[in-house]
Amino acid sequence: MTRLSCAARALAAGIALIGALAASAILSVPASATASSAAVAPDMAPVTVKLRPQQLTGRVWWVEGLQGAVSLENQGFNANAGFVVTDDGVVVFDALGTPALGAALLAEIRRITDKPVTRVVVSHYHSDHFYGLQAFKEAGAEIWAHAKVRDYLASDAPVERLAERRQSLAPWVTMSARIVPPDRYIEGEASFELGGVRFRLFPAGPAHTAEDLMMLVEDEGVLFAGDLIFAGRVPFVGDADSRAWLAALDSLAQRTPRFVVTGHGPASRDAGADIALTRDYLRYLRETMGRAVDEFLTFDEAYARTDWSRFSGLPAFDDANRRNAYNTFLLMEREMLSGAR
Repeated sequence: MTRLSCAARALAAGIALIGALAASAILSVPASATASSAAVAPDMAPVTVKLRPQQLTGRVWWVEGLQGAVSLENQGFNANAGFVVTDDGVVVFDALGTPALGAALLAEIRRITDKPVTRVVVSHYHSDHFYGLQAFKEAGAEIWAHAKVRDYLASDAPVERLAERRQSLAPWVTMSARIVPPDRYIEGEASFELGGVRFRLFPAGPAHTAEDLMMLVEDEGVLFAGDLIFAGRVPFVGDADSRAWLAALDSLAQRTPRFVVTGHGPASRDAGADIALTRDYLRYLRETMGRAVDEFLTFDEAYARTDWSRFSGLPAFDDANRRNAYNTFLLMEREMLSGAR
């Protein structure tokens, strides 16, 4: 999701609603949340949404976030995460969107294995993917992310986003929530082995973000792709460099994993088809908004005259498409002024 919020959604709900949700969360805690409650700070409520780990291969598991944008209703659980159980420990990919969700994910991992979580690899520093790091860091895990995360952490964006989330996602993001920086920054391709399992890390940005990072579990044939691919749904483009994103997808299409765990939506069992869908959507945005810029149309005129029928039936179209088109319209203006196209 975009780093800066246009509005704090919870303000519209009001303090009374937040209080009611907090009370409901505490009074109706499912088993998974109860198991994680020890890792939740005193001012945070355990999550009541259910995380259901799904086994993709013998060693690889993942959880699928709920559809739609981050909201009070889904308690910030709209992104995916996964983990790999090796003989010597667990490697996690992404940590979900709140410290409470991170604690719940850690509890689910502990239900499956007593191996320690040794490492968390983060696809990118959008809040729906990394706010759960707090729970894993407190449990002793090492955090790895792309070197470009340094630029994000040096900006005002982390403080601004955290302030917004403390309003829009209370009581699951509270004053005790904090930004967890990486312990290790990945500059280029990297590989490591743990418990007999080989892992490869591939920087893919700038694409969805400057710091996009993918992880291939070589022996299992599973690629964790973060938000580079959105399986079966409209991507969230935000302020992405769609030209570079398309180049990354072209490179990704040359790899042939058995499965791809995407940042949102179901795991892909047909990587080629899902890469093609994301690629075709980005190309269509660039073609239609680029043509509108060339013809000096306003964005509203451009959006109204564009035929969206090919994508309008996909999940997340209503939530994401207009913003995607607007941000692409602005990008195409910048590319025209700079002579980049």
